[in-house]
Amino acid sequence: MENKKRDVRPKQPQYNEEMIDLKRVTKVTKGGRHFRFAATMAVGDGKGLIGLGTGKANEVPDAIKKAVQAATKNMIKVSIVEDRTIPHEAIGVQSASRVLLKPAQKGTGVKAGGPVRAVLELAGVKDILSKSLGSNTKINMAYATLNALKSQKTAEEVAKLRGKKVEEIL
Repeated sequence: MENKKRDVRPKQPQYNEEMIDLKRVTKVTKGGRHFRFAATMAVGDGKGLIGLGTGKANEVPDAIKKAVQAATKNMIKVSIVEDRTIPHEAIGVQSASRVLLKPAQKGTGVKAGGPVRAVLELAGVKDILSKSLGSNTKINMAYATLNALKSQKTAEEVAKLRGKKVEEIL
């Protein structure tokens, strides 16, 4: 009988990654300028899991790798209704950035730009309207979107919190 080796390690779930921001940062020292790279990445599975992370390193690939690791560590579950939109309107705030998210009708698509769009698509939201209010810094907009998604509660969750039936809430 042949003795086949089997890989018994649990499979890491496969996530989609998208770069939100990549910038070169400089530290000025007595010896001159010291350049490093800072990356902000969004990681999601398209089914309600989303995470954001930042990483800094001397080389771009290392910074991206660190950002992806940070993002997978900080993943949250997002409430999605009918596998396409969010339960209710919400405003997410991060620093001076504010992002307004509104649920949309079927077939609307993701009406959002830049980092907001990246976060929403990776989270698995298919129909949504958004508006950027205040500062449009990429990192803060991404985190504001994440905060708005965190604040979402389905009718079932609200009913459970209030000790009522779903019919009473709706």
